[in-house]
Amino acid sequence: MRFEPGLDVGGRAILVCGGTARALGLISDLHAAEALVTVVAETVPTTVRDLAERGLLTWHRRQWSVADLISAALIVPATDQAAEHRRITDAARAAGRLCLALDPPPDSDAEVVLNSGGGHVTLVGGGPGDPGLITVAGLAAIRQADVVVCDRLAPLAVLSQAPADAQVIDVAKIPRGEHTPQERINQLLVEHGRAGRRVVRLKGGDSFVFGRGGEELLACAEAGVEVSVIPGVTSAVAAPALAGIPLTHRTLTQGFTVVSGHLPPGHPGSTLDWAALAGGNTTLVIMMGMATLPEIAAELVLRGLNPHTPAATVADGGLPTQRSVRATVATIAEQTRHAGLKPPAIIVIGAVAAFASQPTQTAVANPDRGR
Repeated sequence: MRFEPGLDVGGRAILVCGGTARALGLISDLHAAEALVTVVAETVPTTVRDLAERGLLTWHRRQWSVADLISAALIVPATDQAAEHRRITDAARAAGRLCLALDPPPDSDAEVVLNSGGGHVTLVGGGPGDPGLITVAGLAAIRQADVVVCDRLAPLAVLSQAPADAQVIDVAKIPRGEHTPQERINQLLVEHGRAGRRVVRLKGGDSFVFGRGGEELLACAEAGVEVSVIPGVTSAVAAPALAGIPLTHRTLTQGFTVVSGHLPPGHPGSTLDWAALAGGNTTLVIMMGMATLPEIAAELVLRGLNPHTPAATVADGGLPTQRSVRATVATIAEQTRHAGLKPPAIIVIGAVAAFASQPTQTAVANPDRGR
């Protein structure tokens, strides 16, 4: 049995005993249902640690106890050991508490080749966060997977659609924090593919838009592992759309430009031409630019972009926690900071950024743009 979103757990204390990546989909479902989730485990995947640091759940770094069970309305066993799973279930029943009857992990000690016909890696773009925005093909791949290698920004709720015995591997990358090296991710895909497994590499947005999917595709191909791609809805387009901001509009702009802001202007590793971007007369979409937004905005104005050009920041696009602010390019960094918006976020600079806040007006492109 899997968690059903229709179950009323809103405001109720839910205890997750164990911190394996196998529980990520369930934890995401519970959070979306507004449950008060507490995870008790000595070790947890990076994604669970990130959720705890963002205040989206509570993590106690220790073994669970009977006292923990008594204080919860619902107990969820989430370990990778069948015997421990049964111990949690039995203790919850003895304490008179409801226990979600998830399928236990397999008891097997032996390594089993799950697909003797040869392994296959599928790079799946999961969309901007809402599990409803993954493609039909992407969801079908999850449902057939032997191994799912996932990111923290992937639509984690779809992991509950994976087979009960599927292995889930969390390879989250925290900006300027804990992360799994890309080389190790490539190695995992190749190792499991060579072992004959159906591997899904699940990540947020689209794998080929700042998702390093090209590197993973090449690593698999060079290793002789069959690999295919299922595109996803990139957050560069989806997050603004979900906030009511069209990146193009017949009376406003005839195109948009998507860039990475992880390096500030002037950084030796940056290859962007900020002067060209300031005068390009297209909507500018900045990904991974929250930390460098003050420097980027200042550089664009310095390079000639009108400081009154509309701008917007959309955080947590596609999630229940989505928030946005609108300002001008001169004030967007301060307004974003004042609103307390945190990554992941998309920054939009251009006339369309004012579109949602003034839907009844006929807008025209700023005639001073680029001066």
